[in-house]
Formats: sequence, structure tokens, C-alpha cells
Amino acid sequence: MQRHGFLLLLCCAGASATLLASAGDATSQWYQSARERTALLREAGKAIFSDPAFSASGRQSCASCHDPAHRYNPPNALDVQMGGSGFRGQGLRAPPTLTYLNRVPPYDNHHHDSEDEADNSIDNGPTGGLTWDGRIDSGAQQASIPLTSPFEMGNSEAGVANAVRRSPHAATLRAALGDDALGTDSKAFAAVTRALGAFEEDYAEFSPYTSKYDAWLTGRARLSAQEQRGLELFNDEAKGNCAQCHLSRRGLDGTPPAFSDYGLIALAVPRNPAIARNRDPGFHDLGACGPERKDKAGQDEYCGLFRTPTLRNVGLRSTFFHNGKFHDLTEVIEFYVTRDITPERWYSRDARGQAIAYDDLPARYHGNINRDPPFEGQHPGAKARLDKDEIASIVAFLHTLDDGYLKDNPYRGTSPSASPSASSPVR
Repeated sequence: MQRHGFLLLLCCAGASATLLASAGDATSQWYQSARERTALLREAGKAIFSDPAFSASGRQSCASCHDPAHRYNPPNALDVQMGGSGFRGQGLRAPPTLTYLNRVPPYDNHHHDSEDEADNSIDNGPTGGLTWDGRIDSGAQQASIPLTSPFEMGNSEAGVANAVRRSPHAATLRAALGDDALGTDSKAFAAVTRALGAFEEDYAEFSPYTSKYDAWLTGRARLSAQEQRGLELFNDEAKGNCAQCHLSRRGLDGTPPAFSDYGLIALAVPRNPAIARNRDPGFHDLGACGPERKDKAGQDEYCGLFRTPTLRNVGLRSTFFHNGKFHDLTEVIEFYVTRDITPERWYSRDARGQAIAYDDLPARYHGNINRDPPFEGQHPGAKARLDKDEIASIVAFLHTLDDGYLKDNPYRGTSPSASPSASSPVR
């Protein structure tokens, strides 16, 4: 009986091992298939990103506003980009960079940092989400906006579907998502946006961490005396205090700095008269409470708030802030340190020649305007916290944040933090 029992145990153990091995093989094959399909999806997304056939005009692609040669920033100094079905429409906002979007958390009215990154006991307020107003959370959702926006690519769901079916990318998408991936207009549109989202989640392309600052943080470079001084002024609460929103230090878990806390903030950027919609004195771009974002319309506490962008690759831009009002980093910093000291320099004037402070935000929302340093204590006649040389040092430091100094990611192997969706394979 003991011998028979022992043999039975051996048989059961062998069968269990075989089942476990089979299950392991199946899991391994599933992941291999998922990786292959993800690669195909990204291949299609990369091609679609630069293909103007997906715009109504046939003259504009995603790359027209997010140029790979400029680290997915605009390729020119236009305040806002042109677009629309006839390519004669003017956009409302300046295109932000698409780099490091994997670091942006989903939108939350009351955001708390991860305990692995920072103090998670602090309520950071409205934070996260993609676009200037944080209204969507995924790359695929983000990609759908310019495709159909009347002042961007100006297409329709049906137009995008027809474009992809006629394109050389159709076979790749079907191989990645199934034979019926383009079967209906809605499926085809979803396949295109999913491919674009997958492409934008390519770490090596969109989150390379190859700047001089990353080299310095990992002991591969030295900052010049001016760059080092700029970093100190950037961090100093009594001077630039830039790091309050544009975090410059690595997280508690070693995560490279994103140079943004991704909070939504009201800076009272001056009105840009070059934007066509601003010719209507009753129109205001209020960011989180409209007009593009709809869910917070009428909620005054969100009016005038725009998401803090990353400063990585900021030196490759020629247009700054949500409305493209500024075109020079020196001028941007001067605005921060003199906004309320010399408002006549920044804002329009009334019939009597007096500066209309905060001229792009109705008075009822002025309580939302940020007054933390460097704005704290500003008033006509006050001394700016930064002088000309100090501003030049900060600008020099900002240029160390542009990718391309290193060939490869110096943190590789330490796995920079990312949202789960950024590394999820195709299922």
C-alpha cells in the first residue's frame, strides 16, 4: 500500500509539473505575442504620426505641430499653429511637447504624490491629465483631439477611417489588432488613436533622459559655473523658486526629475491679441473650466488654471505658455519676477492708458491667481528677486534639460516611474 501510494504521489507530482510547465509555456507565448503586437502597433503609430493623409486638408500631420527634430515641440515660432480643413484656421493654444507624457498622472482634483516619490500627506490640488487643461488621461484619448479638432487636423471619424483603410498602415494594424480592426469607422478610428498612443509610449523615443542635466545627476558630466549658479537660483525659494512647480530633484525612489509637478495653476499670462478668437472681448480661454474642457464649466475655482508643463526640452521651443504669448526664455523669467511690479510692461491698457492687470482673466477669478514666490511681495516699485545676470544663469541651466547630450538613458536598469498604461502590452 505504501509503495502504491508513493507511486501515486510521483504520478500526481509529474502530472502537476507537466501542467505547470504547460501553463508557463502558454503564459510565455502570450507575452511574446503581446510584445510582437505592441511592436506592430507602435510601427503603425510612428508612420501615421507623420502622415498628412489623416488630416482633412491632406497637408498636416501630428508631426507638423510636434516635430521629432524639436523633441516633439512645435517646429516654428508661431504663437499657435494653423490647421483646419482648408489649412486656414488658427489654433487656440500653443502645442506642448509630447515628451515625458508617461510621467503625467491621471487628472485628480486632490492629488497626493506616491510615497515612493515624495510626501504623500500633502494635497497638491488639481493635478495631472494631458493637454493644457488636463481633460483626458491617455495617449489614445489625446491623439483623438487633434484628428477631429476643427482648428487642427479638421478631420472626422469617417474621414480618418477611410484614410487608414487606404493607407499602407492598414495591414500592420490588422496584424496587431485583428482582421476586423478596421471593420467599422469607429473601430478604425480607435485603431488609429490606439496606434498613436502606443507610439507615444515608446520610452526610448519620448522619454530618453539624455540631457546634460541627467548626465550631471548620474556623474557623467559637470555643469559650467553659470549652469550651476542657474540651478541654485532655480531651486532657491527666495530667488526663482522655480522648483516649487518644476521639480528638479530625483524622487525618493531615485526616479529622475520630471521638471513638473503637473499641477494646474493660474499664472495670469497676458492676453494674446494675435489669436483670432481673442478679437472677441467677451471670449476668454479659462483652461480647466473651459471652453475646451466641459466638465468643470461654471466651477469658478478652476477658472484660469492650466497644467504646469515639463521643462525638459524647453530650450528647443520658441513659443511659451498656453497661448504662445512669449517667444524668449529670458522674457518668460522676467514676467515671473516682475508681473506685479511692472504690469504696464505685460498687460494691455485701458482708454486712460492704465495697465489692465491680468487682462485675460475676468476679475471674478482673480482670487485663483498664484501669488507664491516669486510673485509674493511684488508691487509697483518693489525690487525683482532676480537681476539680469541671474536670469541669464537660469536660462543657461534650462538649456541643460534638452535631450541629446547623451546617446543612451543613464538611468537604464533603474526603471524610471511610469503610469501602468505606458508599459502595457497589447491584449
